[in-house]
Amino acid sequence: MTKPRIFVTRPIPQEGLEILKGCCHVEVSDHDGVIPRSLLLQRVKDVDGLLTLLTDMIDKEVIHAAGKKLRVISNYAVGYNNIDVAEATKRGIMITNTPGVLTETTADLAWVLLMSIARRIVEGDKLVRAGKFRGWEPMLLLGTDIYESTLGLIGFGRIGQAMARRAKGFNLKVLYYDKNPISPIIEKELGVSRANFDEILRKSDFISIHVPLNEETFHLIGQKEMSIMKKDSYLINTARGPIVDEKALVKALKDGLIRGAALDVFENEPEIEKELMSLDNIVMVPHIGSASYRTRTKMAIMAANNLLSALKGERPEFLVNPEVLGKN
Repeated sequence: MTKPRIFVTRPIPQEGLEILKGCCHVEVSDHDGVIPRSLLLQRVKDVDGLLTLLTDMIDKEVIHAAGKKLRVISNYAVGYNNIDVAEATKRGIMITNTPGVLTETTADLAWVLLMSIARRIVEGDKLVRAGKFRGWEPMLLLGTDIYESTLGLIGFGRIGQAMARRAKGFNLKVLYYDKNPISPIIEKELGVSRANFDEILRKSDFISIHVPLNEETFHLIGQKEMSIMKKDSYLINTARGPIVDEKALVKALKDGLIRGAALDVFENEPEIEKELMSLDNIVMVPHIGSASYRTRTKMAIMAANNLLSALKGERPEFLVNPEVLGKN
């Protein structure tokens, strides 16, 4: 019996690949970095399954290029805005993702970014490495206290709630905005209060974004929103880059509308708004929210198991488009 053909668009932890190799013919892209579109269109031809990353735009053209054998697209991520889900569903192709496993790791990073920008850690590191440290000074790199401040969470799913749990140790007042309120019991347990969007902007010392990217959240934080924020507040984004208007962010940081920002994601990754590079009141890291050995390995195993379940005709545990089941 011919083994199913799988194409993996980027090397992932070996544990996931070994699961696939046990019963599939696996091809892994050896291109350094994001696979070029022209090559992607070639490599997907006649595959039974795709294991993809957020950096791969799996649109109608790619799905069509794969041909009629394609049965599943397993996304190595929680988000799946890189995939044309409607087109895949129309063709009877299952889409899966890797939710839950990266919740705590991403919340860890969001918290690290918050602390780093508030206490000017990156600026301090640069100063020391440049040999400019002259000893203790009373006005050197004054930052912002985190303890007993107000944290505003935009989006209160798994990661937002994980942030709220971390906030308890700093005695923070936590406000959250989400279209789907949680139960009063969980609010009490986490010590949080629901607020409207403008209230989050006006009252928070730190605002951390935890919503998915869609038509409603594109440029959710722009010039208007940053003008409402407190002048000594900070914006943290570990969700998706286009949720924040980067040109507006540049202006807000330069004009003092807000005190600082910390980003793990960018509007046009891997390109970054050039003026952000010259600013000291921003911390930027290269989309490493889930980048721990343990979490990335768990994601690889989950993505591989999702893919194999679909190929076996089973319902994958983390199926994005369950409506596809009636089409197979």
